[in-house]
Amino acid sequence: MKNYIFKILLPLLIFTGSCTDVIDVDVPEAPPRLVIEASLDWVKGTSGNQQFIKLSTSTPFFDNLTGNPVKGAIVSVTNDNDNSEILFTDENNGAYSTNEFVPIMGQSYTLRILHDNEVYIATETMTPVTEITTVFQSRENGFDKDALEVNIEFNDPKDIENFYLAKFQRRGDLLQTLIDVKDEFTDGNKMSIFYEKLQDDDSGEREFVPGDIVDISLLGLSEQYYNYIKLLRQQSGGPGGPFSTTPAEIKGNCANMTRPENYAFGYFRLTEVDKKVYQFE
Repeated sequence: MKNYIFKILLPLLIFTGSCTDVIDVDVPEAPPRLVIEASLDWVKGTSGNQQFIKLSTSTPFFDNLTGNPVKGAIVSVTNDNDNSEILFTDENNGAYSTNEFVPIMGQSYTLRILHDNEVYIATETMTPVTEITTVFQSRENGFDKDALEVNIEFNDPKDIENFYLAKFQRRGDLLQTLIDVKDEFTDGNKMSIFYEKLQDDDSGEREFVPGDIVDISLLGLSEQYYNYIKLLRQQSGGPGGPFSTTPAEIKGNCANMTRPENYAFGYFRLTEVDKKVYQFE
């Protein structure tokens, strides 16, 4: 079988190696849209007063991946119960900040952004999260029984529909890993999530080794944000490579009240967060 495959591949390689014509492909470009990164996270044990919102505009597929920072917008968050408003300060680099936000669990808040004479509005509720009770390492729960993994455990509140997002990032790694879960079949019980690294020589990925440090966050999500982040994860991590289905635009909860067709990307969320740090032994 190996000889047969080699005979087929050899002329194919010769043929493809002789093709030197450059083909120009016209890629349609959509107009730039506002991108809103409004994640107001209340870390357990902190006041939650310091918060940041980032604004940028989308870029063509083959252009700069960092986006273009938006300056000069007017950004505010309002408590929907007493109508108290917090204005965010423009840092002139796409970031807008405040030290005066007052997080209240279960409270609804409204984000308002004025940009290019258009008003964007989003409403969300501050969602609580249970505490991480245990963090430990093992080799039994992952896909590779010889590889180290970190595990977290937490107790799901009974008779309440809960949605969670776990974030894991080994220090030194560029990207973090997101895992979304809900308590549909585990309501009121102990829940656990494991995270492992599999060796991959092609990508340079390496397994966990003793001494590695992992930053861990557990977030409580609204059902709407859970569905949003799940779709994002499915599209970003789907199989198929360049021949996979073209990802569809996923709209967040930020509506353009001036021109609805000029909707924004991104999401306005308010979540409680429990953080842990683990070092492998």
